[in-house]
Amino acid sequence: MKLVIGGNGFLGAHVVRALVADGEPVRVFSRTTSDMRSLSGLDVDHVSGSLFDHDAVAAAMRGADVVYHCAVDTRAWLTDPTPLYRTNVDALGAVLDVAARADLDAFVFTSTMATIGRHPDRVVDERDSFNWRDTATDYVLSRVAAEDLALRYAREERVPVRAMCVSNTYGARDWQPTPHGSFVAAAALGRMPFGIRGMRAEAVAVDDAAAALLAAARRGRTGERYIVSERYLDLGEVITTAATAVGAAPPRLVLGKPALYAAGAVGSLRTRLTGRPQRLRIETVRLMHHMSQMSHAKAESELDWHPRPVTDAIAEGARFWRDRRRPRATTTQASSEASSSNE
Repeated sequence: MKLVIGGNGFLGAHVVRALVADGEPVRVFSRTTSDMRSLSGLDVDHVSGSLFDHDAVAAAMRGADVVYHCAVDTRAWLTDPTPLYRTNVDALGAVLDVAARADLDAFVFTSTMATIGRHPDRVVDERDSFNWRDTATDYVLSRVAAEDLALRYAREERVPVRAMCVSNTYGARDWQPTPHGSFVAAAALGRMPFGIRGMRAEAVAVDDAAAALLAAARRGRTGERYIVSERYLDLGEVITTAATAVGAAPPRLVLGKPALYAAGAVGSLRTRLTGRPQRLRIETVRLMHHMSQMSHAKAESELDWHPRPVTDAIAEGARFWRDRRRPRATTTQASSEASSSNE
């Protein structure tokens, strides 16, 4: 039995689908309020509850030989870090305590590329420790704390953790969508008012990321980190690829870093004046391009993982949004769909 915690999320659902395709019995653990559309039609055992409920998590883990932990709060724009640390760190710790008493072959933890050290002058890899705390957001710091916690359980030989440093994931069935997937949705729906140039970050097809998690359970080494990414990609190419895939015209107006930082400054000011967190602030603009180019050679050599071009997945994501749009959807409805968040 394979247990996927947070299996209804974008990456988690693709992990579930990959396991089902392999003929594995799968149990999904999620919150009682979770949106389960991503798992529609799949024959899986679904258990709902709180990650802080020891008995519920233990019952879900009973009989499992591998746990995939994909429960993450990705709301990087929050100004109050409490919810981020509660889900990303405290809930993880509660799950690891249960896992330490289980007989597991592997605990595959979904970490993030943001935990990798930043070195603008070279390509980085898993050996580069996190080194940009002074410019990191609370979201990033919560993810770093989570990875540190998970790997400590591995060092203490309590849980066989493999930490997967996953980059921005793209593809179909991004129902919410994710923060970076919102650019694909907006471009596909013709709601992107401008293009963006000069914002580069690592990216990967979501089904390839799921395949890396499965490979880590089979071939990964306890206590190791693995970068899960296909290439260093400009956000402008993401938007253009998505628009082109559905026959939409890419935005004619293209903004660079200075304009985006100006918009971020406005968002930061609004946050201070209103107390309401704005998604586009100076901190979130910086996060869009702050990390270094990364090598996924370790995942290729140790996990036998070979990702396809992420641009193919971006096109699939765009077609997903085009196909799910109702024929008579209003402009307001389409804009709402394109700007919703992933929790």
